[in-house]
This record gives sequence, C-alpha cells and structure tokens, in this order.
Amino acid sequence: MADLKGPTVWGLWLGLTVVGLGLARTISPAFFWTEVWLLVMGILYNVQPFRTKDRIYVDVLSESINNPIRLLLGWYLIVPSALPPSSMIMAYWMGGAFLMATKRYAEYRMIGDPQKAGQYRRSFKFYTERKLLISLFFYAITAAFFLGIFLVKDRIELLLSFPLFALLFAWYLDMAFDEDSAVQHPEKLYRHKKYMAYVVFLSIVVFALFYFDIPPLHHLLERTFTMQ
Repeated sequence: MADLKGPTVWGLWLGLTVVGLGLARTISPAFFWTEVWLLVMGILYNVQPFRTKDRIYVDVLSESINNPIRLLLGWYLIVPSALPPSSMIMAYWMGGAFLMATKRYAEYRMIGDPQKAGQYRRSFKFYTERKLLISLFFYAITAAFFLGIFLVKDRIELLLSFPLFALLFAWYLDMAFDEDSAVQHPEKLYRHKKYMAYVVFLSIVVFALFYFDIPPLHHLLERTFTMQ
C-alpha cells in the first residue's frame, strides 16, 4: 500500500468531516452539535499544541469523555428534544475514565520500567504506578456516586443492581494484574468468556428491574423520621 501524502490525508479528513457533519445536521440540531463536540475532542486529544493524550490525568479524562458523547448521540436519535439525566452522563464519563485508567495501569505494570514506559506513552513520563492506582480508585468512586444517584432518583428498583455493578468494576481491576491482561486490549475483552457472561447477566438483571415493581423499596423514599 502506497504511503498517503499530507495534502491527501488532510483532503480526506476535511471531506469526510464535511460529509459526516452534513449527515448529522439532517438528524437534529442536538445531534449535529454533539458530533461537533466529538470532533473537537478528537482534535484536542491528538493534535498539537493541545494533544491532551500526553498530559497526566487529562489524557484519561479527555478520552473517556467520548463515552458520554456517544451516549448522547444514541440518545438524540431517539429523544432529540430532551437531555438524559445528568447523573447518568457523569456516571458514564467516570466509568469510562475508570476503564481507561485501569488500561493505563495494566500497561505501566507490564512495561515495568518508567523510562521505557515514557517512550511508549508520553503521559507515562509523569505517571507512577501509585498515581495511576489512586486515580482509577477516584474514578471508580465518582462513577459509583453518580450511578447511585441515577439508580435511586430515576428507578429505585435499580438499586438492587448496585452490588453487581460494584463486582463488575472490581473484577475488571483484578484483571489488570494478569500478565498480558485483556484490560490492555479492551477490543479483545470478548474473549474473556466468564466476564462477558457476567456482563450479559448484569444486563438482563437491569432490564428486568425496569419492568418489575418492588413496592417495599418505594417506602424507603416515602418514609420520614422525626426526632421527639
């Protein structure tokens, strides 16, 4: 395959961008501006002088924000005139940050040499194993906080799924300690059959909780306590 020259690459990028945004505009204004947001984040992440992928912490946050952006794109295809719950958006962002930071942590541990790690990924020049572990712990707690708000506020029955989500996070982190972990290559995670089976099980539980009412749980929201 012949190497593409700079002007050709720029021409293809510009042409595809115009076509993509043009198609997005035909769907709805909200979908269009969300696509613009995704485009801007891609530029900030990859292009100098911004290149947020090289900056400690910002690399994870600026890449994982693409998760809620894509969530919004899917949402606006169905509900073009309303926003999804903000707690769900934040939980999705922080959950993605946890996954990304865990990937970084697994890569850093596998390399085992700070100097070589910095050559592999520029942000590793500023990270340490300790910083990565603490950051992914922060993202996990923040994701759990917003997820809890969403579960309680929007459908109390979903609260029963919270321990299952916690196990999902813990299991994913546990895989980061494996040699040549699947966490380092998320696109191959489907090969981890037990984990994927658990994801399917969790999805079924969440889907079921959307349709089955559990009245005793509603009393938790209605009951008040007074001090005598």
